[in-house]
Amino acid sequence: MIPKLRAWDKQDERMSYGEVEYFDDSINYRFDHFCTGADEDVEFMQSTGLKDKNGVEIYEGDVIANQNKEPENWYVSHHEVVWRDTGFMGKQLCSSGSYIGLAHWTSGENGYVVIGNIYENPELLEGTAR
Repeated sequence: MIPKLRAWDKQDERMSYGEVEYFDDSINYRFDHFCTGADEDVEFMQSTGLKDKNGVEIYEGDVIANQNKEPENWYVSHHEVVWRDTGFMGKQLCSSGSYIGLAHWTSGENGYVVIGNIYENPELLEGTAR
């Protein structure tokens, strides 16, 4: 499996999607457009390998929403997808800032939906502690 990546070009303020290939003596990144500038001008994000309930690939840096439709406990929660310790987690975007593991990212009626990402949609982070 070739890992899927995306990169946020800080200078051009543009997201680019691509893949990474590992060789014995090097690593090759292939993107749909070339990111300009040095590495510090680019934020790389890896795919989690998961898709939301609409089939959209979930990447690190995405903001996902869950609508729990149980009548006695209806709510909407938003999480930022982050790498923590040994895997991808969802960091709740509220005062608690708690984390949920991949086991909670299920498909179906109550599954998560990608609603944006922290670079193209910074307004999704407003009111949260970073």
